[in-house]
Amino acid sequence: MVRSCARKDQTMTQPQPMTVPASQSWLETVRRAVDERLSRFFADERAAVGELAPDALLVLRGLESLTLRGGKRLRPAMLVAAQRAIEPRASLSMVLSACASLEILQSYLLIHDDWMDGDEERRGGPAVHVLIRRELGGRGVDAVGAHLADSLAILAGDLGCAYANRLFLESANACGAAGPALETYLRVQRDVVLGQTLDLLGSPDVSRMHDLKTGSYTVEGPLLLGAILAGAHHAQLDVLRRVARPLGEAFQVRDDLLGTFGDPKKTGKPVGNDLRVGKHNAIVRECELSVPAETRAPLTAILGRIGASDDDVRRAMTMLEQTGVRARVEARLAKLVDEAKAPLAGAPLSPEGVRAISELADLFGARES
Repeated sequence: MVRSCARKDQTMTQPQPMTVPASQSWLETVRRAVDERLSRFFADERAAVGELAPDALLVLRGLESLTLRGGKRLRPAMLVAAQRAIEPRASLSMVLSACASLEILQSYLLIHDDWMDGDEERRGGPAVHVLIRRELGGRGVDAVGAHLADSLAILAGDLGCAYANRLFLESANACGAAGPALETYLRVQRDVVLGQTLDLLGSPDVSRMHDLKTGSYTVEGPLLLGAILAGAHHAQLDVLRRVARPLGEAFQVRDDLLGTFGDPKKTGKPVGNDLRVGKHNAIVRECELSVPAETRAPLTAILGRIGASDDDVRRAMTMLEQTGVRARVEARLAKLVDEAKAPLAGAPLSPEGVRAISELADLFGARES
């Protein structure tokens, strides 16, 4: 067991205690605090980079732009919920840098992922490689300029990785848990890279790919990290692992539903984006398993066709609705959420933390389109 943040909390100046009420107000508290920490961090880095290498500011601007476009900050919320499950008196301020690090870590992964997938939009704005192409102006339109912009975008992601590690270490040191926490944090990064590799190679083991690529840094990593920073013992960590496995899959299934049926105003991507880019997601797999080939022809016709028309995409989505594919995937999502919440009953965790984790699980299971 590592030292708890709660013991060092008394020496902090201006601590930020945070209760976890039976409502979603605590999520807003986390989101605001993380956004403020990120804003301060990027302001400091703009000044530092401006002195050290002013020509490199466009890389920092790309990373900052994407990060501050973020939404609900669910990964930091996972970390805070786990912290509260172990030590409900612990202060948010002790793990705030770790929370911010998860958001920058995600930006690093998204920047690289968008470039690999050829996606041009993210969170309602341009992907970072597109943003940098535009900033380069005329040089961003020819092949040489595009290659330069894409290379700079990769460096923006690399910079994000360095920043994420630095911020996480700040919280780990504050909590006296640098060794075990950093080991877990770096293992999460390894798993994401391995999962992305399986994705690019078209691995038939889709479940393992999703577990490594998405579940590792979205659910299991944040839960374990929050618990370790709060001084968790082995039995508590075991419970959180059992929660994380189905909840990580639930997150991916929900993401697949949003990527196919989601409102572009909420997803920040064109309608049916996952179908256009040819992602072999939960909806496509269910369709292939349960719908005859002749019936799923509208899907086959657009899968992997970036230039597919909106009308063709809508026909495919209608087929997925009428054949019950969407309903079956949504039922799978609900089952996964129930499986994730089951280990919380009678677990050696605080009631506040159990309630917070349950609320997050319910958010994953909510239908949003």
